[in-house]
Amino acid sequence: MEVIRKRCAGLDVHKDSVVVCVRVQEGGQVRRTVRTFGTVTRDLVELGDWLEGEKCTHAAMEATGVYWKPVWHMLEGRVELILANAAHIRNVPGRKSDINDATWIADLLAHGLIRSSFVPPKPIGELRDLTRTRKQLTREIVQHTQRIQRVLQEANVKLDSVISNVMGVSGRRILRAMIGGEENPQVLASLGSPRLECSPEKLAEALRGGVTGHHRFLLAQHLGLIENLEGTIQQFDQEIERVIQPFRDVVERLTGIPGIARVGAQAMLGEIGLHMEQFPSVGHLISWASLCPRLDESAGRARSTRVRAGAAWLKPLLVQCAWAAVRSKDTYLQAQYLRLKARRGPKKAIVAVAASMLTAAYHIVKYGVQYRDLGGAYFRKRDSEKVAQRLARRIRELGYEVNISRVA
Repeated sequence: MEVIRKRCAGLDVHKDSVVVCVRVQEGGQVRRTVRTFGTVTRDLVELGDWLEGEKCTHAAMEATGVYWKPVWHMLEGRVELILANAAHIRNVPGRKSDINDATWIADLLAHGLIRSSFVPPKPIGELRDLTRTRKQLTREIVQHTQRIQRVLQEANVKLDSVISNVMGVSGRRILRAMIGGEENPQVLASLGSPRLECSPEKLAEALRGGVTGHHRFLLAQHLGLIENLEGTIQQFDQEIERVIQPFRDVVERLTGIPGIARVGAQAMLGEIGLHMEQFPSVGHLISWASLCPRLDESAGRARSTRVRAGAAWLKPLLVQCAWAAVRSKDTYLQAQYLRLKARRGPKKAIVAVAASMLTAAYHIVKYGVQYRDLGGAYFRKRDSEKVAQRLARRIRELGYEVNISRVA
């Protein structure tokens, strides 16, 4: 097999150690040197000096948790780095050790068999850390809200059956009154907004339960945690606004896509980055986001068209935005969803809409253009002849005779 890189290194990174194999090919001979370094700053500087002394041009490592990040930052600029997906470079079973792993990575790198993962530059990496942490905090709020609902159900208070959002303004007033010791259902129901869909009588009946001191303690703790998390999220929003200041115009253009609000645009930019050079085409980006059907074929027969697992942060974000986009009236994305839903079902249709939104984001970020919607009638205009023939066929099936001619 042809050797692409004659001087390279493979790194097996752990929490407290890095096993490094330097592979040097001189003529027809291959020399491998293996050393182990610590992960403190002094040891990583020594590792960089050793790689430069061996005149290594490339170094590859697996994406193992967060342990690869300090090694990457210390070696960046001293040698060309490649981050590999651990699932793509698995060795033959039964040959598992730190030295073997480092040697295997070096051999794969020398022959050009490692596909590099996308590592964002520092500003985008900081934005990604902030948006991902904000998402985790939002999930924690949802978890505590579900725990509040569970406590209310245990006390036989059916508040979530008559109010769509327990953590809304009316729900919080009622919860605070419960925590304060109020037990009268009519008094609690009077705290609800007049705009609630349920009547005061129905709300009072739903609030008639058996709330004890134990329940009040749990409700107070969960509500306090939710309010603290909401305050923390506001601080994250302020920090994100500061970080995106240099590329605020890109975020504004991304919000022009139906279904993508400001928070979604910030998170999307943190995932795909500000420059599209790492994706040769929009198809590469869609594949990287795991929004295209997998290639699973044997004996000329496709066995599965399910999307691949991956992009644990970007794919759920795009699907969530896609569900919001298909509710936008008279838009291309809604027309695409309705068109595919009839043939392929809602799940495949929403994935296709998410891929279309990512396609638009790719061109917006790469070329600096504004989003231009094709309109809800795009498919009808494009396939007008097919639509007319299909409708005529249905009329004939009902027993009528019909002739179609285009108006001059």
